[in-house]
Amino acid sequence: MSDRARPESESRLAYRELEHLVRNLGEELATFRRRAHQAEGRLKALGTSTAGDASAEERVAALEEENARLRARLAQATTRTRAMLERVRFLRQQHVLGGDA
Repeated sequence: MSDRARPESESRLAYRELEHLVRNLGEELATFRRRAHQAEGRLKALGTSTAGDASAEERVAALEEENARLRARLAQATTRTRAMLERVRFLRQQHVLGGDA
C-alpha cells in the first residue's frame, strides 16, 4: 500500500509545482501586457503630438551633427596616430641599424 501511495503523492507534488509555474507565468504575462499597453499609449501620444515630433526631430538633427563632428575628430586622431606609429617604427629601425654598425 505504501508503494501505491508514493506515486500519488509524487503526482500531487508535480501537479502543485505545475500549478505554481502556470500561475507565475500568468502573472508575468499580465505584467508584459500592461507594459505593452503603456508603451502603445506613449507611442500614440507621441504620434498625435506635433510638439513632441518637432522636439524629437531637433534632437535627432543635433545628434547627427554631433555624430558627424565626432567622426571627423576620430578620423583626424586616426591619421595622427598612424603618423606617430610610422615615426616610432622609423626611429626603431634607425636605432637597430645604428646599434649594428
